[in-house]
Amino acid sequence: MTMTIPVPNLAAFRRCAGLSRIGAFAVLGALLTLAGCANQPHRAPVEERTPQPKSAAAVPAPLPASAASMPAVEAEAPTPPNENAGKAGYYTVKPGDTLIRIGLDNGQNWRDLVKWNNLDNPNVIEVGQVLRVVAPGTDPGVAATRPVTVARVETKPLSAAPVVAGASSPAAVGAAAAAASAAPAPVVSTSPPTAREGDDDIRWGWPAAGHVIASFDEGKVKGLVIGGKAGDPVFAAADGRVVYAGSGLRGYGNLVILKHNATYLTAYAHNQTLLVKEDQNVKRGQKIAEMGSTDADGVQLHFEIRKQGRPIDPAKLLPPR
Repeated sequence: MTMTIPVPNLAAFRRCAGLSRIGAFAVLGALLTLAGCANQPHRAPVEERTPQPKSAAAVPAPLPASAASMPAVEAEAPTPPNENAGKAGYYTVKPGDTLIRIGLDNGQNWRDLVKWNNLDNPNVIEVGQVLRVVAPGTDPGVAATRPVTVARVETKPLSAAPVVAGASSPAAVGAAAAAASAAPAPVVSTSPPTAREGDDDIRWGWPAAGHVIASFDEGKVKGLVIGGKAGDPVFAAADGRVVYAGSGLRGYGNLVILKHNATYLTAYAHNQTLLVKEDQNVKRGQKIAEMGSTDADGVQLHFEIRKQGRPIDPAKLLPPR
């Protein structure tokens, strides 16, 4: 829309306003300038603003996994050297380790590792950390290198007076008693038995009724793979105590680990159902799980026998069938 501003009579303007010629023209110029501005469309001022980056939302800390199932991570600062590194009875943590795996590989309960090493949080272990893997007070060198043999008991008859045929009179009985009392007493050893005496004397039984579909192959198959159907019973291979029942060890699925003595552990992997809890005592032949396919390609039981943490061929210990 165009605005029309009438031009005033200069003479009248000068008489009314009492302005000089120069002042009148100055006022007229100002009026014309205002008229020109009025003819231009009005635009709101534009303020340029640089978009500010949004502040990063606080990321909540991850929920802790099951105890001792989180792998070791690199420490922010290098772990100081430990005088026990490389010694028998001690283990240096490597990337990917968990307390469960360290316990299994060393024939120990992971809860004992927590206690022996005064760990505040079983989920926090660092690469390069040195852990005790034998009980305090045990000679690590002996515990790690001593061969384990079947306990043997040597029997010897006690010294006694010979029995005299027909010696039924009181005099004869008294003479026999006197001879017996005069005989030297047998020597009894007072040395304490060794910690692993008799550890090999275990009655083993098959953990499942299915056929063996994969045999022990050191470095590849650490035990026996036994086939079956989902839900088939899994039995304890010997008397023992449950030291682990869960799914925190990668590659084993739902897993039960039994500790039979200071030397032997057994592991039962890929179950669909676990029927026992940690620290529970079980008997040979007791049903401890149901066969399944967790963390496996099909229904199977992966069964291991470990001697001082080292996998051995179960077929050499299990009875023929």
